Amino acid sequence: MIHETAVVHPTAEVADGVEIGPYAIIGEKVKIGEGTWIGPHAVIDKWTEIGEGCQVYQYASLGTPPQHLRYKGEETYVIIGNNNIIREFVTINRGTTFGNGKTVLGDGNFITVGDHIAHDCIIGNHVVMAGCAILGGHVAIEDHAVIGGMVAIHQFVRIGTYAFVGGGSSIPLDIPPYVTATGIRAKLYGINVLNLQRNDFSEETIKGLKKAYRIIFRSHRSTEEALKQVEEDPVYTLSEVRHLVDFIKGTKRGVTRGATKR
Repeated sequence: MIHETAVVHPTAEVADGVEIGPYAIIGEKVKIGEGTWIGPHAVIDKWTEIGEGCQVYQYASLGTPPQHLRYKGEETYVIIGNNNIIREFVTINRGTTFGNGKTVLGDGNFITVGDHIAHDCIIGNHVVMAGCAILGGHVAIEDHAVIGGMVAIHQFVRIGTYAFVGGGSSIPLDIPPYVTATGIRAKLYGINVLNLQRNDFSEETIKGLKKAYRIIFRSHRSTEEALKQVEEDPVYTLSEVRHLVDFIKGTKRGVTRGATKR
């Protein structure tokens, strides 16, 4: 079902059951999976792959060149998985040859109005981005994270799984998994208990994460000392606690610190 006013490049691969709305533009070597809906005036630029069952709303712009002065037109990609909702005016740029070579969006994500996903970002599954959130280049967001509206995330920052970032926050450093963060220069405000409960995490796991958080961010020890203490504690048997520790150890930009306890 391709509207007569839509423009589809001859090299584009459009699967069965795809609907393309009025005045949409589908570029060179684009691939669109079965059952995906492309709204009116959407632009899907070249070398973009969209999976099955996605919804791409009007005026979204996917697969456009990276906004980087070093990009010289090389063949790079946007890879979008299945069952994603991409709302109005979202922009997703291709990767770069000096980065991943591709920008990746997993499955089941909800990307809302006006969001920007820059070159070489890697977004996991079931991530929610509220309106006008901005990701710099090379940002990585793990599964089930929630990014509030008007959030600005610095390039190369990582956001951990099940983390919640409050609206209007500025994120210059990594946000660990399972936590809540907010602020103009974001601070951590403990474990994201409500989201964990909604996703059926056990009370044992939540208590273990809270204890690990207190040791790492509230004990006034150095990060190295605090992580060592967590590793020696019984809570380290929990896979979620191990992931929290590994995430912090793997930081390159540094990790956001906890807010001062009053």
